[in-house]
Amino acid sequence: QVRLMESGGGSVPAGGSLRLSCTAPGYTYTLRCMAWFRQAPGKDREAVAFAGTDINSSYLADSVRGRFTISREKAENTILLQMNNLEAEDTAMYYCAAVGHRYCYLGAPAGLFDYWGQGTQVTVSS
Repeated sequence: QVRLMESGGGSVPAGGSLRLSCTAPGYTYTLRCMAWFRQAPGKDREAVAFAGTDINSSYLADSVRGRFTISREKAENTILLQMNNLEAEDTAMYYCAAVGHRYCYLGAPAGLFDYWGQGTQVTVSS
């Protein structure tokens, strides 16, 4: 069983920055795809960013491209989401997700992922 631990959420004014981190402590195998999803109140869960196991398998949703970056420390099954120039529309609960044996691709659905974190809240005030 994989347990995902998220950290780094918080409250910032519009234009501010936050960095989210997700790790899988104690899991010794490589998680082939790790990702961030978010869900705002009353809205569907949406994909934000994906990170596979090589440098060319990172993807960002159109809504965050140019403001967010995702990076991966493969050896530690850790992903970091650097969020800059935050907007009020980024306010949501952010969830880390992972899957052991499937590859990442842009637009991968939530159903692809076997493991989920508890979520970390990001609030951006306008």
